[in-house]
Amino acid sequence: MEQHSGLPSGMSHQNPRESSESSVSPIPTPPQRTPSSSSLHKASITSSHSHRSSFVEGLRGLPASPRSQRHPSFTQSALQDLINHPPPARQHNPRFSNRDWRDVAIGELVSDDDVRWVDMDTSVEDASMALVKNTKSNVVLIREDADSTTAISTFDYGDLNAYILVVVGLAQPPEELVDLYNDIGKRAQARSSIPLRDIQPLCRKETLITLQGDEDLAQAVEVFGSGIHSILVTNHRQEVVGILSQLKLMEFFWNEGINFRVIDDLYPKLMKELGVGSQHIIAVNCDSPLADALMLMYQEGLTSVAVVDNGSNVVGNISTADVKLLINAASLPLFQNTCLHFISVILSERGVEKGRDSFPVFYVTPYSTLAHTVAKLVATRSHRMWVVEAPSPASSAPNTPSMGPAVIVPNSTPSSHTVPPASALPGSHLSGRLTGVVTLTDVLNLFARSTGLNPTDPSEQRARRRRSSSSSVRPSMDSSRASIDIRR
Repeated sequence: MEQHSGLPSGMSHQNPRESSESSVSPIPTPPQRTPSSSSLHKASITSSHSHRSSFVEGLRGLPASPRSQRHPSFTQSALQDLINHPPPARQHNPRFSNRDWRDVAIGELVSDDDVRWVDMDTSVEDASMALVKNTKSNVVLIREDADSTTAISTFDYGDLNAYILVVVGLAQPPEELVDLYNDIGKRAQARSSIPLRDIQPLCRKETLITLQGDEDLAQAVEVFGSGIHSILVTNHRQEVVGILSQLKLMEFFWNEGINFRVIDDLYPKLMKELGVGSQHIIAVNCDSPLADALMLMYQEGLTSVAVVDNGSNVVGNISTADVKLLINAASLPLFQNTCLHFISVILSERGVEKGRDSFPVFYVTPYSTLAHTVAKLVATRSHRMWVVEAPSPASSAPNTPSMGPAVIVPNSTPSSHTVPPASALPGSHLSGRLTGVVTLTDVLNLFARSTGLNPTDPSEQRARRRRSSSSSVRPSMDSSRASIDIRR
């Protein structure tokens, strides 16, 4: 398949306000539980649309290296204090006091402000801009035309990642889609408008689940605990009135868990004790090209991957939501630069926006409490936390053994770029060796089972999202299933 030198027609660089699973995130103040009435209905955020940028013009201002000499704004002692002392429980919210969470209506947690529509004939460029602006749900709904109120599909960052990989010539299509992939690449290079209708074969979707707003949360938790990421909420006329996501439901359980004893009793328990999470990890080496991480997420149906150094220590996180930094022509060199360099780009972007350095905080240990883990998931708006080794809190006990085999994607292309070592990233010394992963699905599955519900096996949905096509990175992944294997 031919290489293409341009990115989507007319797409220009945005300054995204939030990323649900970006590689690094501003360290919040110690997480506090607040009433869901405020946490679940925030004002929408819009982004300005910048001018069209050519590839040559963009080469004049490549992303800067990380600001490794600046002092971090969040000290190691402060982070350790957060780990050792989870936030205290807040007062009962009268909205949910003395209620069983299973009887709370789904409609109480959603708002029509979360819903953004595009049509099948909307261009990929316009749909991408709508997606970047919709920071509340990180998804836009697709309908047949402007007169319809029925969603027939969705467009999210996983779809945008798949489209970009086709445009830059990195995707490896199945035989029956070779002509389509080449046609989309040529049209994008010619800056022609490409409607969403034409890229649907690129987007492999999870099952589109719809529930009415007056149905109870028990049904939603069973669905989420089975591996579904979002639910469309409708009224009795089947009109979409909201979107309930795993993250929004997790926010609810974090902020309002004090009202529900079964949930609140789980929070002080250790992750090691609960046995939550997976032992099968897919990660990418920090020296690997960014293209490897993007392809890995595309093929495996993942929303994020861990980035590790040569010692398998977590140095960052790359997610599909980070592709919002890749939607202009100037970003093309980033694809062959290293994952570590891309993390530094995100650090710089966050620093400019927030006026302070950001730390990678996407990890917990087997000795973290469930409360600490959920607090981090909510604060970083992530779908997963990486589990790293940590010394046992008991002085006589040995270090925590590895939770299981990890799959590390090797560096497939030696990089000639000079970037700071992983140890130069602020906060990288605070992580540890990657041993596992815990996701929103895992935690919601635990909540469902602890209250007598019966969610299906999440691995079924994970397998459905996984790409079946072979790639240059997959043989090395499969051959390293038995142990951590980093090759050059």
